[in-house]
Amino acid sequence: MHSLEGLVYRSTGIAAALLILSVPLTLMAQNAESERPKAESRVALSLAPIIGPHVDIAEARRRFEAGARRGYAPAEANLGVLYAFGRGVARNPGTAIYWTRLAADQGNAEALGNLGIFYRDGWGLTKDPAKAFRLFQAAADQGNTAAMTNLGYSYDQGLGVARNLQAAVEWYRKAAEGGDAMGENNLGDLYLRGEGVSQNAETAFELFSLAAEQGNTGACIKLGYLYMTGRGTRKDDESAYAWIKAAALGGDPRGAEYLGGLAAKLTSVQLKNATERASSLQARESAGTQLVGVGR
Repeated sequence: MHSLEGLVYRSTGIAAALLILSVPLTLMAQNAESERPKAESRVALSLAPIIGPHVDIAEARRRFEAGARRGYAPAEANLGVLYAFGRGVARNPGTAIYWTRLAADQGNAEALGNLGIFYRDGWGLTKDPAKAFRLFQAAADQGNTAAMTNLGYSYDQGLGVARNLQAAVEWYRKAAEGGDAMGENNLGDLYLRGEGVSQNAETAFELFSLAAEQGNTGACIKLGYLYMTGRGTRKDDESAYAWIKAAALGGDPRGAEYLGGLAAKLTSVQLKNATERASSLQARESAGTQLVGVGR
């Protein structure tokens, strides 16, 4: 019997969850000498493991450093992310935390959420789920959808707060309604399992589809699983192969065990089409999550 037990990846680790509050390089250049670059130039994006080919990370770092020296919180938050990932600089948890905390102290929502991840996961800091919960709450109260997802996960797993699946559902739903891919994935996972909500494979399929379209590899695998088993949708081995293969191409091997069996059921033409579709899906997902102008 097929099982999804190995795919309960409702949490977002540092590489998947850190947000970058990106300022287009041209606007940063125009405002580099001002005390406070214009707030309206800010665009919330995430720093994905894959960086677009047209991004000059060295230039991005220089612009962020210029803004950070002037105490501009979004630039500080961005600089923290670059040091956390080692993008354009040597990876340095201490420096990442330093810049993230400076931005968080100014109330920057993205930095508050990132600092929460550091405390939740014990990344460069003593693990403190209760403090992480408070930071996620502060960021979520500002409308930060990634923090809503992490707040939901805290309730989901009882991290820093009493476990409460109804509250987890509420926060995942708010994040999903805001278009957060991990929130969509996590809510879909609860619907698939019937945890905190009435089990509904059709709703799970819809949510996984939304998250997969944004490049969430866990959702890609689960979407493939639903196509493979015909749960919540029609059975479609070619689509199942394409979505699971796309996740594998994106660096997530958790569904690889299904690929051989699916490939054996496909004709050579179907396998070729599914493989090409997987490459197209993976390329589209990467393009949607790359750093943009410098930049989830």
